[in-house]
Amino acid sequence: MQQTKFVAKILYYISLALTVGYLGTVLYSIFCIATGLSTQTYGDGKFLHILFPFTGRPFLNIDYNARYILIAFILPLSLYGIFFGMAARVFRVFLQPKLFTKENILALKRFYQLNIFVPLPISLFASLFFQVESMVWGLVLIHFFLGIFAFFLAGIFAQGVSLQKEQDLFI
Repeated sequence: MQQTKFVAKILYYISLALTVGYLGTVLYSIFCIATGLSTQTYGDGKFLHILFPFTGRPFLNIDYNARYILIAFILPLSLYGIFFGMAARVFRVFLQPKLFTKENILALKRFYQLNIFVPLPISLFASLFFQVESMVWGLVLIHFFLGIFAFFLAGIFAQGVSLQKEQDLFI
């Protein structure tokens, strides 16, 4: 169990860092686009560099139109920020002294619902406006299987909660 906690702790902190990175990038990008600060257009105004803070070096290169910015840039980055935040919460489950709790089942439930029910509709929605690359459909499939795995894990945890209740009543 000690190895599990060690790995869970590492993955928890990596997931937290990725959450901060993705959501920080989204907030910084929205700020730059909204204010025009730290941005630079190129390609006859078709594209936009979002610059690293306090530098003139490009950080992100995006198409410079509202539909692309919202659907193909802000939405996916935001969802991955949420995904890694929820993944951090799942890894934190394994750091708790008591694994089988309703709160831990809720964390797993939210994680599997996000992975099973969100990627496909978002990708289909995006495909109405843009050509979605085949790699994205592969990611949708990976998220689906990850969600199914978390679904089974939540079922195991629910069984653990009921066994714990029975054990508490027996004692």
